Amino acid sequence: MTTTYNPGIHRFAKFVVAWTVLLFIAGALVTSNNAALSVPDWPKSFGTWFPSLRQLAGGAFFEHSHRVIAGGLGIFTLVLAILIWRKDERRWLRWFGVIAVAGVAVQAVLGGEVVRQLLQYWLPVIHACFAQVVFAAVLGIAVFTSEWWISERPQLADRGTPSMQTLAMVNVVVIFCQVVLGAGFRHSEIPVWPHIVGAFAVMASVTWTAVALRKRFGTSAELSRARALLHAMFGVQFVLGFGAYWARLASEKVGPTSLTVIMTVTHTVVGALLFALSILIALICFRLVPRRGEMAAPAPNQVTAQ
Repeated sequence: MTTTYNPGIHRFAKFVVAWTVLLFIAGALVTSNNAALSVPDWPKSFGTWFPSLRQLAGGAFFEHSHRVIAGGLGIFTLVLAILIWRKDERRWLRWFGVIAVAGVAVQAVLGGEVVRQLLQYWLPVIHACFAQVVFAAVLGIAVFTSEWWISERPQLADRGTPSMQTLAMVNVVVIFCQVVLGAGFRHSEIPVWPHIVGAFAVMASVTWTAVALRKRFGTSAELSRARALLHAMFGVQFVLGFGAYWARLASEKVGPTSLTVIMTVTHTVVGALLFALSILIALICFRLVPRRGEMAAPAPNQVTAQ
């Protein structure tokens, strides 16, 4: 694989990833503070692009802040796509950048429809879940523009069944399904028990993936670090899930408390990061582990920098 590494584009891509995490925090604050529909119109807020501090009292502050950060993500993703189109010679990555911009636009429209339709038709759930898809696209761009990705890497032979790529993708799908269930419960569309069952399904998927990584590729530094992080992040998320549910039950009669907000926001954001980590592990597997029938052999580094 020979291409030109552009550190500026990669750094900006990582910034966009970090900004997307900030957007997750802002969105979780809206839900956790029961602030949805605090601003009755869209795309403007109270009929203006720049509402006063008096208009942004209470939940309106969280709702408007979410919109501002989302607007920033749209601008940053567009700039990133333009930079890739101008500086990167990989045609597929150029179009992938365009798709990421389109995804952000679709997500904005979904957010507007949530307001217009007054939280009906599972739109808040769809909006929350599609945000994960956009996050995956932005994360993918950050990986694809990294020096690690475009450098030739020693390939790892996979002698297990099913293939490591298949296992990694199963893990991605299971965690995404759990994201859907979590969003459904958080927005009161489904009871909690499917989400609890989903947590144990994720535990099984994460364990299966991690054990396969350890047995097959225990000497790979990249996959060993990823495996350890997967274990740790899932453990934290599992505990946070029960903590967030307990805090929610404790605040049902008195409304959102500081503890409820902290626990639910943290649980939501760590869930998004766990899904992102599953995407990253899948990309590492596709990069380092040849498909069945391909030869696994090291090659010299052919990356250049500008």
